[in-house]
This record gives sequence, C-alpha cells and structure tokens, in this order.
Amino acid sequence: MKILGVATCPQWDLHMMEGRPMFPGAPLDYPLVPGHPGHEAMGEVVAIGAGVRSFMPGMSVAAWRDPGNRRMGCYAQYAALRAEDLIEVKGSLKAEEIASLELAMCVQGSFDRLRQCGSVEGKRIAIGGLGPSGLVALQLARAHGAKTVIGLDPLLKRRQLAAELGADEVWDPGEYQWPGSRTHRDAFDSSLDTTGLPVSIEALMGSTRESVAVFGVLREHVRFGPEQWWGGFALLGYGTHTRAAAGEAYRLILEGKLNLAPLISGRLPFTRYAEGVERLRTKEAVKILFDPWG
Repeated sequence: MKILGVATCPQWDLHMMEGRPMFPGAPLDYPLVPGHPGHEAMGEVVAIGAGVRSFMPGMSVAAWRDPGNRRMGCYAQYAALRAEDLIEVKGSLKAEEIASLELAMCVQGSFDRLRQCGSVEGKRIAIGGLGPSGLVALQLARAHGAKTVIGLDPLLKRRQLAAELGADEVWDPGEYQWPGSRTHRDAFDSSLDTTGLPVSIEALMGSTRESVAVFGVLREHVRFGPEQWWGGFALLGYGTHTRAAAGEAYRLILEGKLNLAPLISGRLPFTRYAEGVERLRTKEAVKILFDPWG
C-alpha cells in the first residue's frame, strides 16, 4: 500500500513518545516495529500477495483495523498490510476525509452497544470529551437518530468545533448545571465518555437514566453505587473491532453524515513529526495528517 496520508491517534502517539504503555499493565517494548504507532491511513494498492482476490493494484483503500505492533505500521511511504484489514475506498475521498476510518469504526462499536440497549434513537445523549473520538461520537449520535446531543469539554475551541459538527448544546463541564440525579427531568437518557477519566464517567453515571458507554481508555477504577444498581441502568465497557462497524462508518461518510476532515488541524511531512506531536500535547491540534511524500 502506498500511503497517501496517515492521521495521528493522539492517545497512541503521546503515550509512545512519553514512554508509557497505551493500556495499563501492557508491555512496552522499544524499539517499536517500523512505522508505528501509525495506523489511521489511506492510500493506493501497488502490489498484492498470492491468493489476494479482493483488491487489485490501483485501488484506493483505507485501513479499518490496527494490526498492532506485530506488523509494520503506517508512518511510512509504503506498508504491507493484510487484505482483511483494508476496505476499498470508492469515489474521490481525500486522505483527510477517510484516513481516520479506524477511529470511526472504534466509536461505532460503542454505538452498536448503546443501540442494543435502545439508548440512541430519539434519546437525549451526552458526549463527555470532545477530542477526536468525541467529535466522531456526536456525529454518530446524530446519524443514528438521537433527539438531542450535548457535548461536554473544558476547551472552548473543541466546543466550538462540536457545535459546527452538529451538537445541539456544548458546555464546559465545570460550568454545566449537572442534573445531579438520574431521575431529574434534565437527566440524559444515555451518555458516552471518551476521556476514560473517573471524574467524567461518574458525573455522567450520576446524571444518566439508561446507559453510559465508556469509550475512553480506562486506567483507574470508577465508583458504581446503589443509585446505578436499580432502574435498569447499564454501564457499558468497550466491545471489539468489527468489519461491520467499519462498513457502517464508511457508509455514513459516503452519505455525508460523518465528516472526518474537520478533525484534521494541519498537514505536515514526517520530518516534522515531533512538532505535530507537540501540537497534540498542547491540544492546539485535534489531529495531524502526515504526508509521507511532503
């Protein structure tokens, strides 16, 4: 695959640069396999392996699943990926519009869990955290029929972008008048947390009637008490990566219901990788798209 654009995943990039594992207790082996931690990529098929029938040279493709640190990553000009981890990109989608398909697939996985609980269509939904996954989540909530979407984030620029992408309300969580009870008339029907922070998850749990899905990487324990135990409340952990979720996210992109381009705050060549990561660290950027050929 000739890589035409690869987007940062702030969690992976920052953790790898800071010498911390992405997941608590996971091994962290350096040096990383070349090309890592890049995995949100699109490009063009230039050669196929024996037995591959689903792709041909010249096809535009995007990676929908991260193969992990066992194979070459996509911070490269060319990468060998498994056919099963790619999806054909039809039409004239640009790299910034499709490179982050893998992220969209991941967030769609959480919405699949919420939909199984009947907690999306016609519901009042809160999104905790408006980083890359939160900005995808609010669009998916809207696309899947949510009645009202509320975005919560302390950064003004993130709230402004969320409003542009379709959030009905955006609030600084420190200034928001939290319902304070699951039975309050202003309580959320369901929520999705993208921060992984107990303070965010517990605030959502205390103000949500039906279901709270935790998408953000959880590194600490959260308190689940009597007020959540009764009334059919569900606290949902993350599920798994599926080709079906990738296909659903891709369909919504083609239909114009999911726009990934606004998440890209800038385009840089690989020679400025450290600069791009610093922009992520200071939250000046939501995502950076690296151009291997720049």
